[in-house]
Amino acid sequence: MPLIDDFLLQYNIGQVLLFLFVLSVLAAIPLGSRKVLSLNAITFGLLFLVTPASMAPLPFKFLGIALLVVAPVLFVTARA
Repeated sequence: MPLIDDFLLQYNIGQVLLFLFVLSVLAAIPLGSRKVLSLNAITFGLLFLVTPASMAPLPFKFLGIALLVVAPVLFVTARA
């Protein structure tokens, strides 16, 4: 556990959430569903937005707002 703690202390919560977002998008691509991708983006947009500013810098808040604007449009335009 100390090895994992030493590794994770170098990063803030925003960077960890961004890494998890990229991994989840890569995992959802083989499903071929834009609705799944948009729901994923909405979820991470909310996570970026509600993360306290002391834990994640301001650009991650802007990323959350952008995801919350773009993802519902993607969801509405998706067919399956």
